Amino acid sequence: MFQVLNKSKVGEDVCMLLKLPNHSFFYMCDCGEASDLTIGEAKNIKGLFMSHTHIDHFCNFDKLMRHLLPVTREILICGGEGIAKNVQCKLLAYNWNILLTEEQAENAMYYHVREITENGIFMYEMHTPKWELEYKGEYKGEFLYENEVFRVTYTILDHRTPSIAYTFEEHPKIKAKDDIPYKGGEWIKHLKNAYKEKDFEKEIIIEENKYFSKDLFQYLEELAGHKVSVVLDHLANEENHEKIIHLCKNTDELYIEAYYLHEELELAKKNYHSTAYLSGQVCKKAGAKKAVPIHFSRRHQKYDDLKVLFEEFDKGFNE
Repeated sequence: MFQVLNKSKVGEDVCMLLKLPNHSFFYMCDCGEASDLTIGEAKNIKGLFMSHTHIDHFCNFDKLMRHLLPVTREILICGGEGIAKNVQCKLLAYNWNILLTEEQAENAMYYHVREITENGIFMYEMHTPKWELEYKGEYKGEFLYENEVFRVTYTILDHRTPSIAYTFEEHPKIKAKDDIPYKGGEWIKHLKNAYKEKDFEKEIIIEENKYFSKDLFQYLEELAGHKVSVVLDHLANEENHEKIIHLCKNTDELYIEAYYLHEELELAKKNYHSTAYLSGQVCKKAGAKKAVPIHFSRRHQKYDDLKVLFEEFDKGFNE
């Protein structure tokens, strides 16, 4: 089950951290100013999922980069069109002449970028110390990202620039039913593996008797994994809302921008943002079990202002 942490204090920008039990790495959504992000957390980040690179969402990349330099693995960055160049420009702003020897550079951390566009997902890599942008072709995976624990899907929203919303979903869990008419044992593990691999003819041995996996699948059940969605800056219009509802359908937790009060709707439209009330409404329409407003205008950072924003958000979500 995902643990979602807002690493930014009130008055700071937006930076969300996703953790999983018994999983070595962390995953980050946007990297605005975040005083609560520790060095240890930064060093353990495996993937950064950017909505877009306006300064309040990207200004803390330098801190993240600094703490990741000692690691020796690939760091994944996903974002909208132009993200690869944005990252490269950050890296080229510094002098790297004493960082590594050539031998050390071969085993150093590097960035793998997946750039999301309307025409496909394109891959790039950047290696220290020159940080040249190496084009690696078009990404053809079924999901934007997938590992042994979860997968990531996305949609492109309009914020007068592409803004990427993400859903993180644990893989379904395969559980043995309570009423199995056989004695438990190692065979259940083999049966689960056969189920995952869709191997219907795998031989399963139970107490010296031989069965085919397809005849035992009836004793397993598939439980949906925990699902978390992060939707940041977007214009509150019908097209964006339809995309959000589709991406976040029945999500367990939906974290969404609530930038303006509803009385500021015209200002929200002008700046391609949403209001707290409309964000609450779209969370309800998506069937979110839990909805959390996370990103607010700098004009609404005092306690009394935030209280009204939260009330408007709850009204939209609970009506």
